[in-house]
Amino acid sequence: MLPHANTHAMNLHLTEIATQIATQIAPGAHAVMIVDGAAWHKPGGKLVVPNNISLLPLPPYSPELNPTENIWQFLRQNFLSNRVFDSYRDIVHACCDAWNKLIAMPDTIRTIGTRDYAKTVSP
Repeated sequence: MLPHANTHAMNLHLTEIATQIATQIAPGAHAVMIVDGAAWHKPGGKLVVPNNISLLPLPPYSPELNPTENIWQFLRQNFLSNRVFDSYRDIVHACCDAWNKLIAMPDTIRTIGTRDYAKTVSP
């Protein structure tokens, strides 16, 4: 959990993904990460994209193409909606708890995030 969504946070996120790919997925593996039009998703400038990741930008105003939008919706609907938080710390705790519940449900994530256009390609 990071307190801001910005280029610094995106760089930390990309570094973590790159490390996971290199150490826990497979040597030489490459990830394609779908990104929307957020300013901190734009390569160049201060955004540093590791060599084992490619960014796939979506067309503007197309949240239906972004499976991450469905993940956020699932989190809100199932774990975070209709709640009042007393402090920032309570918000962070609730978000971490929701995320941990979600990652314990890999089949649900797969179902929510599957898109016909993003099938595995074999050589």
